[in-house]
Amino acid sequence: MDKKAIDRRWLPLNALRAFEGVAKHGSFTAAANALLISQSALSRHVIALERLTGVLLFERRPHALTLTKAGQHLLPAVVKSFDRLEYALDDIRNEGAPAQRTLRVQMPPSFAVQLAVPILQDFRRASTEVDIDLISPYGVGPPLGDVDIAVVYSKPTVTDLVTDLLWAVRQSILCHPNIAAAHRGKDLAAFIEANELIHVRIADAPRHHFWTEFTRQNGLAGIDVERGMVFDTAVLAAQYALGGQGIAVLDTNLFAAEIRAGKLVKPFDAILDDGYGYYLTTQPEGLADTAISLFRSWLIGRFGSGAAAPAAAVQLAVSNE
Repeated sequence: MDKKAIDRRWLPLNALRAFEGVAKHGSFTAAANALLISQSALSRHVIALERLTGVLLFERRPHALTLTKAGQHLLPAVVKSFDRLEYALDDIRNEGAPAQRTLRVQMPPSFAVQLAVPILQDFRRASTEVDIDLISPYGVGPPLGDVDIAVVYSKPTVTDLVTDLLWAVRQSILCHPNIAAAHRGKDLAAFIEANELIHVRIADAPRHHFWTEFTRQNGLAGIDVERGMVFDTAVLAAQYALGGQGIAVLDTNLFAAEIRAGKLVKPFDAILDDGYGYYLTTQPEGLADTAISLFRSWLIGRFGSGAAAPAAAVQLAVSNE
């Protein structure tokens, strides 16, 4: 069956603006007030767009208005398209003068706190015309739909995005040096059983995922891993460990500065490799955007050369403190 294509000459720009406004404000009334048009005119625009696409874009309930799956698919494309039109028109109006551009950048909380935030000022000094709007949602998987570029913690997936592997995560046991010293001479199984476990919660996985996988991969049967504190992020888990309590399975790249300073130690060489990595993702059309291209190249230069790159970046952050 042949797919129907919409002729660019008949793109309903006013209807798309109305759709974006309703999605943004979650209300026909609020969107109409923001766009300075009547609510009836706004409704007609949205209905016309739904007729054009052949699907509902909003679920209309008495006291709630939510995007349908089709609406969720359309909204990021509309927002980005209008943003880029706005940037291009600003460039023309300013007669080539550098226009200030804001990039919406997504990063996992622990990656942002440990590696990116301490050195973002380096990028700002090199690219003064680009501002960063950093968001750090909890979880794993694909980026949010309204970001320009994202670092995601994920397993390898096939998507339409341009994807660069920054590094494959290899996790090890990390703890306070006093704990390692107090249990020196014990084998791995005895060390784990003798200490409080620190867990990092991961979306769509059991509460004790990392410790369960660590003991399984290292052939440690019969160890109770369903005990101890559970934290939402690796940074929180590391902070607890830095206080001298418990042992955690963590990415040594993220906490290279603490390891180098002797604040955390890795008492065993055993690792966990469960397929996760940090990936840089960009929409294909974003590669032609100068600001996105600059930030993408900067991130790859800092973090995209294997395990040594994150450690080097952290060392820079530490030396600047």
